[in-house]
Amino acid sequence: MDVLDLARTQFAVTGSLHFLFVVLTLGLAPLIAIMHTRYAVTGRPVHERATRFWGQIYVINYALGILTGLVMEFQFGMNWSGLSHYAGDIFGAPLAIETLGAFFLESTFLGLWIFGWHRLPKWLHLACIWMVTLTAYASALWIMAANSFLQNPAGAVERDGHLVLTDFGALLTNPMLTMALPHVLGAGLWTGGFVVLGASAYQLFRRTPEREFFTSSLRTGVITSFVGSLITVGFGYAQFGAISGIQPDKFDGRVLPGLGLGFMIMIGQLLQFVIMFALTPTVYWLPRWRWAHPLLMAMTPLPFLAAILGWLARESGRQPWMINGRLTVADAMSPGLTSGMVTVSLIAFGGVLGLLALVDYLLIARTVRRGPAAATLGAGAPADPNERAHALSY
Repeated sequence: MDVLDLARTQFAVTGSLHFLFVVLTLGLAPLIAIMHTRYAVTGRPVHERATRFWGQIYVINYALGILTGLVMEFQFGMNWSGLSHYAGDIFGAPLAIETLGAFFLESTFLGLWIFGWHRLPKWLHLACIWMVTLTAYASALWIMAANSFLQNPAGAVERDGHLVLTDFGALLTNPMLTMALPHVLGAGLWTGGFVVLGASAYQLFRRTPEREFFTSSLRTGVITSFVGSLITVGFGYAQFGAISGIQPDKFDGRVLPGLGLGFMIMIGQLLQFVIMFALTPTVYWLPRWRWAHPLLMAMTPLPFLAAILGWLARESGRQPWMINGRLTVADAMSPGLTSGMVTVSLIAFGGVLGLLALVDYLLIARTVRRGPAAATLGAGAPADPNERAHALSY
């Protein structure tokens, strides 16, 4: 491959690996907030245990996801300085706002929530996790605003060889954003629901002593996946109207985008069919059907795969443009790059992110395997008096 293809491959690999963390974060955050709200309102220990257990999985994924985001940031300066020079005043602004939100606001509120168990007042502690959720969604808004600008540079004009933003409202009402953002948020709910569903099915298949806990969690995963599927599929198809008007040739005669889109739709429709006609109607009996649990575990990776395929179709379909109709990918590249330089960084970045993804999986799998009794998040004063002794047995 030449240097351009190597640079594109590098961003595709690192972007896809980073998105695995993002989509799960977006899905689990509102679930944890709802669980914590139920605990705050009712005071029932079962809701506290659910919040702590699934919250610990969220924290693991969030912490490692932040590291993958840092790795991605380096590429804009290393490989795509032409983009920064031509449109940095516009493209960089939402990225900077997102960074402030994710690295400062979101991380601060998450830290308060993690260390606030049994220390902060009940309602203040609850407010922290809701702020985590809101800032996570705000981060998604600004990232998608930046990406949608690449798809359709609305509200910008060219002056003195670079783009200048003349209409901030157009940036936030970009047709490539308004339907895509709910689609991504729905995909997060879908993915988070399937992780809860698959982890619960795993424990039930093992005949866990925490049967009541994971029965409730499995039902929560089914309902969340059902809601997420409706949002994802609905807004996914709704995007085609905007795409056809702005990028009419996006999926014509291009093998890769068409395949990515086709497989994404196939996986999405299959999962929605299973959720709507098999899982949701049997949600109260499903935990007892041990034969179905391996199937649920096997389906857990599919929302992740569909999310990656959708992202690849969205990005590769506007080639050869970096900013549609304004800046080509070739012109966006940093001058002086060689194939050797990009190959080294591709191996380094891909290796680091791949290792982080593996560590994330292993830590989450270990947490799921040990169960809620071994959760360390907020474990200073366990809700169940017998829980501390149970946890120590691990």
